[in-house]
Amino acid sequence: SATRRLLDHLDGALPTRDARLDTLTEREREVLLEVARGRSNAEIAAALFMAEATVKTHVGRLLTKLEQRDRVQLAVLAYETGLIRAGR
Repeated sequence: SATRRLLDHLDGALPTRDARLDTLTEREREVLLEVARGRSNAEIAAALFMAEATVKTHVGRLLTKLEQRDRVQLAVLAYETGLIRAGR
């Protein structure tokens, strides 16, 4: 009974598994984390030592692979799947 209540309480708080994340390259995953942190393309480019055009390419591929319509949805997906947590 106590375990059931605990699981019911945590139901919405636990990350969900999304197999689409397994299709990402390591670099796409790094870009996704930066997008989820709210960074601009220029900031991502500087942080990951790549051209801004390359960041745009990666973001476009992320949108396609993960079937999301914009950067906000990418960020939400990263949080919902536990790829990133608040404050990190």
